[in-house]
Amino acid sequence: MTEQLEIPVRSPSSATASTCRLYVIRHGTTTMNVENRYRGRRDVPLDAQGYQDAVDAARRLSHAGLAAVYAGPMRRTIATAQIIADEARVPDLRIMHGLNNVDYGLWEGMTAEEAARAHPDAFHLYRTSPSRAACPLGERLPEAADRMISALRLIGSRHPGESVAAVTHAVMIRLTVAMLHGVDDESWRIPVGRGSLTAFDIDDSVIRLNALPDGDDVD
Repeated sequence: MTEQLEIPVRSPSSATASTCRLYVIRHGTTTMNVENRYRGRRDVPLDAQGYQDAVDAARRLSHAGLAAVYAGPMRRTIATAQIIADEARVPDLRIMHGLNNVDYGLWEGMTAEEAARAHPDAFHLYRTSPSRAACPLGERLPEAADRMISALRLIGSRHPGESVAAVTHAVMIRLTVAMLHGVDDESWRIPVGRGSLTAFDIDDSVIRLNALPDGDDVD
């Protein structure tokens, strides 16, 4: 199992009246999660456990006073976000393409073992150096991280002083944490449980990690 990163968590007292508290949620389980296959841009739906993951996340956020709920464009993120929005009584779900998953290219549908056999050099970079890695015929990880961070900054600029939720994918959460903290080794693949929450504070385009996700899922 990948070791948990030791990253300082910002004290709540350092937040200001203009700070956006952004809860980033990993979508619930799908059949491809259970099979440990790279989903990427494949539009697979939540399974029964995935809906329960979404309900659990919604309940955890029920007292957060959410002003808005965002989601990437996949069915699994939208379904998770809709359950959160309904619980929070947020009337409009907002789709943001910057929250979309990495395009895994030729690896989509493969297990990690299959990807490692097919493209050993590219897979080694994927596991150990996200700042240099690229998925074969897919997306470069630094570019995926840049669009994710840009999306979070845009959300923060729209909601100063408010609490907001955004539903995305595990790898996008990991890349965000890694790029914000200069992590460029195998420890970037922190555990991100399905339906887990990662908290960020955003103030004047500055993104700070408030709390790491829970769970031990590293697929």
